[in-house]
Amino acid sequence: MDQPDPQVQQLLETIERQRTPPTHGMSVATARDRLDRLFTTPDPEPVGDIENFAIEGPDRPLPVRVYAPETGTEPYGVFVTFHGGGWVVGSLDTHDPVCRALANAAECLVVSVDYRLAPEHPFPAAVEDCYAAVEWAAAYADELGGDPERIAVGGDSAGGNLAAAVTLAARDRDGPELRHQSLVYPSVNSPTVKQFDSYEENAEGYLLELESAEWYYERYLQHPTDARNEYAAPLLARDLSTLPPATVITAGFDPLRDEGFAYADRLDAAGVAVTHEHFEGMIHGFLNLVDTIDRSRDAIAVLAADLEAAFAE
Repeated sequence: MDQPDPQVQQLLETIERQRTPPTHGMSVATARDRLDRLFTTPDPEPVGDIENFAIEGPDRPLPVRVYAPETGTEPYGVFVTFHGGGWVVGSLDTHDPVCRALANAAECLVVSVDYRLAPEHPFPAAVEDCYAAVEWAAAYADELGGDPERIAVGGDSAGGNLAAAVTLAARDRDGPELRHQSLVYPSVNSPTVKQFDSYEENAEGYLLELESAEWYYERYLQHPTDARNEYAAPLLARDLSTLPPATVITAGFDPLRDEGFAYADRLDAAGVAVTHEHFEGMIHGFLNLVDTIDRSRDAIAVLAADLEAAFAE
């Protein structure tokens, strides 16, 4: 496809008319506010129930938001999800619409994790928070109507990175046995190694720009050795075997497109069952635009179908 989907093109033109600088030209506070405004919807989808509370984290209380579906039967499968935003921006609120949609579509509990953000809390703070949330779900999900034996993880962009890292950590630390991993245009490569064609092809003009991706990495990875840590860059992991089945979603006009392809291929080569759905006319971030981009709902349907299948096993 030579051009983005018409709805995507309209969105990009609207953003262009606003004459706001790209993320790498903003302060951290302004970048956080911008994403809040872009992804917030005025009419969120109703769900069965929502609870906000904090659990014990590695370094501080860890806020979570738990969504119960409108339909379905307890005990529900449990989907622990980590929001995107380059480990620097994003929140429970920016990803609220997607969490609501997934809870209903997959008829599962969704546990959204408000992990610590960089640069205040660089790597590995976010990984440790997300892993702690999975351990908590395995211990206490039954008290919320969930099944602690049926846990999956997922996220978009940086959240996909964290989900992939958590599956590695759960395997390496003999932690909770996970049913599935949902990786939406995941950021899994290291900024110090292999370059992909999509970095240049989609470097600017498609919401996430390559310079902005580099800006995020600079704030998240504050020590040179971190860039080669497999929990920071799961594509560098030597062994991807025995990880849970995966759904990988990629977007055609995304600088991270090719690393998503590469990670799906590596999982498959390691014997991990992989569903890879490529959305050719889409951009990075399209999953969150549930009220703007119709294909967002198609991606949610893919994720929900695979979660339902994983929880049914």
